[in-house]
Amino acid sequence: MSAEATTVSGGCLCGAVRFTVVPRNRHVDTCHCSMCRRWTAGPMFTIDGGNSLKVEDATHLGVYRSSEWAERCFCTKCGASLYYRLVDANTYAVSAETIDDKAGFEFTMQIFVDEKPPYYDFANKTKMMTGPEVFAAFAKAGE
Repeated sequence: MSAEATTVSGGCLCGAVRFTVVPRNRHVDTCHCSMCRRWTAGPMFTIDGGNSLKVEDATHLGVYRSSEWAERCFCTKCGASLYYRLVDANTYAVSAETIDDKAGFEFTMQIFVDEKPPYYDFANKTKMMTGPEVFAAFAKAGE
């Protein structure tokens, strides 16, 4: 099994929600869109979980339908932001900070850079995409 196909575990701040996921790669990406920033109190750093996420016990899993195409999931006990799910594709963008072992992950891309507020910048050299570029990439992938 390659490093990319290794199952990782994660969970919320209080431990009430635990999950496993098989990342598609070892990349950490960040979203600067206004919804992610409002939801996480900053940019949301994620790993691409594909459709592999499995929650151990969903008793304290909250689900908020934030748009026609996505859900944001969180712990109802401690409030931790856990993952974003594209409903139609059943794919997960898992909060990188909820992963137990972050070894081997690399910050590679920033999206919705056109919505990033001016008071912060990252020194990392990453691929950068605006909101329209992100939507165009999703449309092209769906063809």
